[in-house]
Amino acid sequence: MRIRRDIVHRWEGNPFLSLESLHESSNNMYTATVTKLDDEYILLATIENLEGKTAIYRAVGSDGYHFTMDPAPVLFPYAFDCYAKYEEMGVSAPRITAMDNKFYIIYLSRGLHGNVLSLAESEDLIKFKKLGPISEPDTTDGALFPSKINGKYARLESPLPGGRLWLSYSHDLKSWGESNVVISPRSGFWDSHRVGCGTTPILIKQGWLIFYFGIKQTSGGPITRMGTLILDKKYPEKVVTRSNVPILSPREKYERIGDHNNYVFSSGAILNKSGEIIMYYGAADNCLCIGTAHIDEILNSCYEGEKDF
Repeated sequence: MRIRRDIVHRWEGNPFLSLESLHESSNNMYTATVTKLDDEYILLATIENLEGKTAIYRAVGSDGYHFTMDPAPVLFPYAFDCYAKYEEMGVSAPRITAMDNKFYIIYLSRGLHGNVLSLAESEDLIKFKKLGPISEPDTTDGALFPSKINGKYARLESPLPGGRLWLSYSHDLKSWGESNVVISPRSGFWDSHRVGCGTTPILIKQGWLIFYFGIKQTSGGPITRMGTLILDKKYPEKVVTRSNVPILSPREKYERIGDHNNYVFSSGAILNKSGEIIMYYGAADNCLCIGTAHIDEILNSCYEGEKDF
């Protein structure tokens, strides 16, 4: 039996990964990105150690619901490199994109001088090659589109300050520009304070499907929820439609109480051939959870408010 209080249905096995699932004591666990490789689901999640530094760990599952976490990280801070100073506090917030027979991972490099987006690549999601920083300072989240658009690579990003979602282009995955704002916070809505990059874009008939996060400030503190966005296939800076209501809100105890209260955040989702979307989300920065919805439910909720971009 599934609980239905949001468009996204919570899996009854939540949380599917928690601090108790790890091989060593840790402070917290952040959101995860997921992809399929052959018959396996590969998950990359951020773990913060007891020193407050983060690294990215790999977990593998056969059904998309049950995962086993590797004992050691697969992406960790530079030790001796010209970029080491940008990762003194760790690496976090990965998004996987499958493209050109490779996997590209945009992740956050955290240093004492601020945050930047960095890029890594892998052929098997076991060994990773870092390609270095790819963003301006204080860009907090990013996701690479899974195909070139008009001959150029495209990515979503969430620069600070401002709390808006932007789109940028590149010819070589190194230098980025031609930036356009995609969406901004909306006064009076669930995403009135800040919006930003959630999942890697998924191509559907209607355009590029993206799950983004929105924050609303309340007297009890901020509430972080997930919503839906569809962008034009050829010109993704153009919004086709945007949900007026969140598809997932913090309601359960494990979503409301933790290192980050009242917080659900997804940076990974998979659309199966059956039309089912499996969303992987972090709850209160303490555990990882799964939610599901049919693509038709997602689209219906999104188009209900298409005049209010």
